[in-house]
Amino acid sequence: MTWGKIDVTQRRMEFVVRAASGKETVRALCREFEISPQTGYKWLNRYRGAGTLAAIHEHSRRPLHSPRQTTAEIEARVVEQRQRRPDWGARKLKNMLEKEGVSLPAVTIHRILLRHGLVRDRDRHRPATRRFQREAPNQLWQMDYKGLPEAIARQVMPLSILDDHSRYLVGLQALPNTGADPLLKYVAGVLERNGVPEAMLMDHGTPWWNAQSRWGLTRVSLWLMKQNIELIHSGIRHPQTQGKVESSHRALQRQLQFRGWPTEGGWSEWLRSFAEEWNHLRPHEALGYRTPAQCWQPSPRSFDPQPKGFEYGAAAHLCRVREHGQINFQGRTFTAPQALAGEYVALEYVEGDRFAVRYRKTWIRELDIKSGRSSALPFYPYTDFWE
Repeated sequence: MTWGKIDVTQRRMEFVVRAASGKETVRALCREFEISPQTGYKWLNRYRGAGTLAAIHEHSRRPLHSPRQTTAEIEARVVEQRQRRPDWGARKLKNMLEKEGVSLPAVTIHRILLRHGLVRDRDRHRPATRRFQREAPNQLWQMDYKGLPEAIARQVMPLSILDDHSRYLVGLQALPNTGADPLLKYVAGVLERNGVPEAMLMDHGTPWWNAQSRWGLTRVSLWLMKQNIELIHSGIRHPQTQGKVESSHRALQRQLQFRGWPTEGGWSEWLRSFAEEWNHLRPHEALGYRTPAQCWQPSPRSFDPQPKGFEYGAAAHLCRVREHGQINFQGRTFTAPQALAGEYVALEYVEGDRFAVRYRKTWIRELDIKSGRSSALPFYPYTDFWE
């Protein structure tokens, strides 16, 4: 007999009725119902002890007393924390509760949230199985704008600058637009307060990339290079390359969704509060549930508002880029970004007849002396994030 689609309680009652009648043996009925004799006698004795068929329904296996059951007070604290931070999951709430002296497994917290209807299906996801990060703070910062609905984006554009190693938000500011002037003014303040990173990772967007130029250089990218920052541009159509700053933007979006949008004129304070929580309060699984502030420190490289010339080293051959973006080398003329007119670049031997051109810390061109060809070098070598 197959029990899969048959009401279990109905089958039990049928068994008890036939067994109690005495017309059939219990063991014969057990073989027919495909149950053990112990189970059959248990059902029959339960009926005879209670004197009613209602007694044979499935009894709860939950113990009468649960000494380890989460107390109502502790459960209320879990619910309170979730309601205060509806965008936090069980693991992050566990870390926060431990700071308050409440130690609960993450699975227990998750079950509490489920009982109170505080978990949505779309909030459940598998943790990342593979992560990449720089070995130390300030080796790489990621910079990007947070996209907003068009009506709001006309008034405010939040700019995020995040340290790749620690996830620390070194900068988060509501700028009026994506123009170069407000960005450079703000970034200069960030560098003055936090020091200068070794490299900066950005996408192919305004104002740090010029889509109308085959060189891609802009006033912003040139300004960053003059601070001896290596420029790295993400792979085209690969937002995963900037996964950490994108993750902060998802958290920002969730907080907007669950905690409410700022009032008109209140973006600066709202973003300041978000950055404070992100950096100093919110534990990050990738950091071993430490906060970004616990893993970050300012860069020892100080900001220079009037950057000096770059020391390329004795092995490099220096050439000055001419007015129209040309380099004269070994009797040949090669093209170079016009944005670098008047700047010195270094030509370093590769092999054969090829030389690589570097402006400060960023490689920009490759020259073939024999053929006279000059080709651009891609600004996005940071491929280990998405390959």
